[in-house]
Amino acid sequence: MKSIDLAFIKTRRIELRITMQHMAVILGFKNASTYMKYENGVYTLKAVHLPLIAKELHCELASLFFEHNFAKTAK
Repeated sequence: MKSIDLAFIKTRRIELRITMQHMAVILGFKNASTYMKYENGVYTLKAVHLPLIAKELHCELASLFFEHNFAKTAK
């Protein structure tokens, strides 16, 4: 099973100046604190969240996983 690269998600979100509240809304959460728990690994992201995250972060879906930590951002 592939592991999700939470550090990449957080770093990329910050690079793009996307707030945790914005990500929470995109994923259907009520507030930023819930999203923060997913981003910090307290809760596990669901498969349905991943395409939404990739779209917001302007990257390939595969970039969200550890095995693909090269050339992560889509052009």
